[in-house]
Amino acid sequence: MFKKLFRVPPAGSIALVDTALGGASGAPFPPRDYLLIDAKLGEKRWSDEEALTERIAELVQRSISDRYPKPGTARRDAHPKSHGCVHAQFVVEPALPLSLAQGVFIPGVAYKAWLRFSNGNGDPTRPDSDGDGRGVGIKLMGVPGNKLLASEVHANTQDFVLITHPTFFADDPARYAALIERGTSASAFVAATAPLALGWKGMWIAKKMRSKRIASPLEERYWSTVPFSHGSGAGRRAVKYSIRPSVVGVSTIPRNPRPDYLREAMEAALATGEAHFDFLIQVRVEGMSVEDSRVEWLENEAPFVKVATIIIPSQIFNTPAQDAFGEALSFTPWHALPEHRPLGGVNRIRKVVYEAVSELRHRLNGTERREPTGDERFDPSE
Repeated sequence: MFKKLFRVPPAGSIALVDTALGGASGAPFPPRDYLLIDAKLGEKRWSDEEALTERIAELVQRSISDRYPKPGTARRDAHPKSHGCVHAQFVVEPALPLSLAQGVFIPGVAYKAWLRFSNGNGDPTRPDSDGDGRGVGIKLMGVPGNKLLASEVHANTQDFVLITHPTFFADDPARYAALIERGTSASAFVAATAPLALGWKGMWIAKKMRSKRIASPLEERYWSTVPFSHGSGAGRRAVKYSIRPSVVGVSTIPRNPRPDYLREAMEAALATGEAHFDFLIQVRVEGMSVEDSRVEWLENEAPFVKVATIIIPSQIFNTPAQDAFGEALSFTPWHALPEHRPLGGVNRIRKVVYEAVSELRHRLNGTERREPTGDERFDPSE
């Protein structure tokens, strides 16, 4: 059970370019150590972070290779079960204060977007009725400027990755590595002890995440859980993201839910109308940690502010072609402009592990890693 629960999330980078802190998005970025930190915004290196991160990447890659030995079958290590990949619009608020109008948040600009909703558990056959942390990957297209990853420096995309819980169960790379090490052990006893590596606080968060049952992915709130830079230069600040649905709690979990009832709920909702989310930014106030992802930034101290609207139009998305397209996509918070540079140890781990997982998955499946344009559409009859 725990071996399936604790999977390192999808997509990040081993061939890396890091932001020259305070640089502009149009400037080239020289290769930098992935452990480069932004001390002004509160980042601090963890002990042995580089070696531990490489160890985590190695363990996760080995786990995927072992689990999917047949060519063409490799899935994400976490969030492998998709409820649907849908096209959308991401419309920035027309009037934003200068402090929030940074990076992609240009007042009034509308971006084409793809959203992939998923279960977090590493078992893609697990029924939706089981408790789990759910996720959404958001990919914006038509975003100019050089990006943070060397492999994607000229890509015109920007990603946001969020889950249905405001905090994450691990922060220290040593705990994270121990969790993965135990969870991927061939010994059933050692694998069963994996949660102990998180400590009591991490175990409590993980338990809350995995016990959550939902009625519809379109009616849930999602959080980034970890922080990001907002802006560049001396005026940059640390922020977290959240998306909040316009409709909450209308649907109910079926009395006898089918294994894929969350996909069916999305399908029914988008067959007859649109779905909307508010995209929110929470600006850190003094004393809030960027390294401890287990501690929530309380909204009564640092309120969320709406900066954009996500509009998911009515559509038919449940087709083999569109599902295959969604599975070929990679999402990582490091598909980003330098104005939105990920912060904290968990994000630094993601930079390496997500990219390693994405590269391996595509290689095992014989597919090309390619960023979308936003113009892709799929014939529902195919």
